[in-house]
Amino acid sequence: MSAPGASPEERGEHVYDLFRRGSSLLDAGDHNAALVPLEQAKAFEPDKTSIREALGRAYFHVGRYAAAREEFAAVVERAPVNDYAHFCLGRALEKIGRVAEARRHLALAACLRPDRADYRVYRDRIAAV
Repeated sequence: MSAPGASPEERGEHVYDLFRRGSSLLDAGDHNAALVPLEQAKAFEPDKTSIREALGRAYFHVGRYAAAREEFAAVVERAPVNDYAHFCLGRALEKIGRVAEARRHLALAACLRPDRADYRVYRDRIAAV
C-alpha cells in the first residue's frame, strides 16, 4: 500500500507499479499470483478499465468465472466498443451458464472486429447451443 500522505503522483506511480507487476505475472502464466497486485490496484483505482480487464483475465484463467464476468461487465459499461471486453464477458457468461447473455456479447465482439476469426468461432459455437 502507498503511504497515507502520498502525493497523487506517488499514488499513481504505486498503482501503475501494481498494475505492471500483475500484468507481468499474468503474461508469464502465473494467474494466481497476478491476482494480488491487480486486486490491490483495483482497490485504489476501481474505474480504470485496464486494471479491471487484466483482473478479469486473471480471474478467468483461475476458473473464477463469476468474478471475471463482474470485471468484464465493468469494462464494457465504461467502454462499450471494447471488442475484447465483450468477447471475454461472453466467455465468462458462457462458463457460468448464462448462454443467452453470452451470445449477445460474443456477437457484439465479432461485429466490432470482423477480422478476428477466434471471435467468430466462439460466436458460432455458442449460437448452436
